[in-house]
This record gives sequence, structure tokens and C-alpha cells, in this order.
Amino acid sequence: MNLAAILFLFVLGVILIVKGGDFFVDASSWIATVSGIPKLIIGATIVSLATTMPEMLVSMMAALQGKVDMSIGNAVGSVTANIGLIMAISLLFMPGAIRRMDYLPKAALMMTAALIIVIGGFQGQVSIPMSIILLVVFVVFIFENIHSAKRTMAAESLDNSSPKRSLPSRNEIFVNLAKFVLGAVGIVAGADLLVDNGSELARIVGVSERIIGVTIVAIGTSLPELVTTITAVAKKQSSLSVGNILGANILDLSLIMPLCAVVSRKPLPIAQASALADLPACLLVGAIAIVPAMITSKFSRWQGVVLLAVYIAYVVITCFFIGA
Repeated sequence: MNLAAILFLFVLGVILIVKGGDFFVDASSWIATVSGIPKLIIGATIVSLATTMPEMLVSMMAALQGKVDMSIGNAVGSVTANIGLIMAISLLFMPGAIRRMDYLPKAALMMTAALIIVIGGFQGQVSIPMSIILLVVFVVFIFENIHSAKRTMAAESLDNSSPKRSLPSRNEIFVNLAKFVLGAVGIVAGADLLVDNGSELARIVGVSERIIGVTIVAIGTSLPELVTTITAVAKKQSSLSVGNILGANILDLSLIMPLCAVVSRKPLPIAQASALADLPACLLVGAIAIVPAMITSKFSRWQGVVLLAVYIAYVVITCFFIGA
């Protein structure tokens, strides 16, 4: 494939992601409104599952092909990009107070999964027992979301002051479900085109597999979250944005990594460069984003600035000083 074709498909991927993200956020907000499920929960489950599909597919394909460095780099690098780049953008434009108990369980699960993988980095691999523990984190995450949604809906049903939700028309249901499906397809297909052709451009330049994984592929597969966040910022849906990022990160760490181990049928070896740079960076940006917010019950603009600075420094160090 020539350079012009690669660039064309790259741009097509961007267009599909942008339009898909617009449809997806609209439909997700509608689902939250008509169902009564909080937007934080919708963002952390339905939206996260759909926007995490590119990372899942890319990591599993890489594991099947024996490209373990790209597989781990993509999963961990996507978390670092989700927080250091995407959540940073959200906090820069939409800082604000939060209900600590709405975010604390998800934040704790995300940090737990990241810590388990960092420990794996010190041991040189994500072992099968570690993969099982990570899957337990994923199951707890799902049950916590179900419990949280039930609790909120029960509280609303007892509150007579809450506005009664009218039943949507059949046409409204069809339009929004179509938007949801088309948006998800557009995001995933666009990310696939972007990753494939972005990686091809990187290989032409002669970049290592690990660096491709933690930068080009990780940012590319995180584009659904980026588009969802930017669209949510534009539509002032901050809970949907942060919920999506936290949920996507938990899925990246607690579902994708164990699935890669299952697919490869062995523990996932972690390269020294990943253990020294990628895993600590993932844990650091997570701590910057989560710890102050849990203490002060608010996300602040300064966190966005610091996260962005740390992420840029991480990418520069990875590309120019650590290498493969």
C-alpha cells in the first residue's frame, strides 16, 4: 500500500471516530435520561465497554501473534493516555465538585488493578494467579455498578420531588438505538483504521514494537475515549466523560490483560523498559488524578495541567531516552 492510500485511510479513521463519538454520546445521554440510571454509571459501563473495544481487539490480536510487548504496551499505554491526556483535557475544561462515594469504589478498583500490574512488572511477568485476581477486580467492578445503579434508582423512586420520566416513543427509541450502534461501529472502525495506518507510518520510520504500543497504538485505541470526552465536554456531560475514562481504565487493566494471558496460554512477560517506565507512569498519573479528588471531593484544573505535563514528559522520555 502506498503512502497516499495510508494517509487517506488514516484521515477516514479520524472522520469515523469524530462522527461516531457525537452519535454515541447523544445516545448514551438519552439512555441515562430515560432509564434513570446515573450518567456516571452509563459512562463507566456501556460507554466504557464500547470505547474499550479497540484496545481489547488490538491487544488480543497482538497476543495471538506473539507480539507481547505491543499487547501489554497497548493496554497499559492506553490507561496512561486515558488519564494523562484525555482526563487531563476533561479536567482543564470541566473541573468541579463531585460526590466522593460515587467515584471512590471505581477509583479504588482502578488503582488496585494498576498496582497489581506494577507488582507484576517487578516480577517480570503478569502471572496466571495475577490474571485471576485482575478478573476478580473486573467482576467486582460490574457488581459495584449494578448495585450503585439500583441504589440510585431506588432513592429516586422514593423522592416525590423527582420529575416523572415519560415513556419514549417507538420512533425515539429506534433513532437513539440506531445512533448508539452506528456511533459504536464508527468509533471502533475508525480506531481500527487509525491504528493500522498509524502503525504502518511508524514502521516506515523504524520505531520499535514497544514504543508503537505505548504511543501510536495506545493513543490510537484511546481515541474513542478522547472523542467521547471532547464531545461530552462540548455537551457539558462531565459525569459521562469521567465515568467513561475510569471504566475504560478498569477494563483495560482487569479484563484485557487477563484475556491476553488466556489467549497466549501463558503468563505475559513484561520487558524491563515497560517495568521501569510504562507501569510506574500508569500508576503515577492515576494517583495524580484520583488521590486529590478523593480527599477534596472535587476535580481541579491544576490536576489537568499536571497530568498533561507528566504525560508529555513520559512520551518524550519513552521515545528518546528509553527506547525498546
